[in-house]
Amino acid sequence: METAGIGYRLTIPLNTYTKLPALKSPVELYLSHIVREDSEALYAFASKEERDLFEVLLTISGIGPKTAVAIIGHIDISSFQRAIAASDTRLLSKIPGIGKKTAERLVIEMRDKFKTYAKKEKGAPLSFGAGDLLLSDALNALINLGYAPIEAQKAIAAAMEEKKEETDLGRLITTALQKM
Repeated sequence: METAGIGYRLTIPLNTYTKLPALKSPVELYLSHIVREDSEALYAFASKEERDLFEVLLTISGIGPKTAVAIIGHIDISSFQRAIAASDTRLLSKIPGIGKKTAERLVIEMRDKFKTYAKKEKGAPLSFGAGDLLLSDALNALINLGYAPIEAQKAIAAAMEEKKEETDLGRLITTALQKM
């Protein structure tokens, strides 16, 4: 990226890459500057929420910048929150770089961090209703069928928009597959 005549190398998650405009078009990204003993790196995100989640993920033992970027790039924030709330280590383990033990650690440590975040942000409390289990099951089904997590999330969101009161898992999955 170039700004004011200076070029910067940015590391971005996959989902941010898909949202970028055409070359030479202006873009607004939210940065996190990581300074290590032997390097400095800039990580860029499409939203403040993604950047904030990235910075929270870095506080978890065993999660470095590359793994945090992989998490954000392969699962949207609301699905990540639902997976943490439901202790869905199977879904989390499907993210590249996340094994079973890391997924379990994520669930344990992030559950407390989401509760703390919800208390600080009065306007954006995190809630996990009964319908979230249905969405989580549908997401797991599509991922197990071989679809990418981001693609599956978008299809499920589109299916829920079409059939707002859907409570049958089979019909939700069928509608999501039609949206792909």
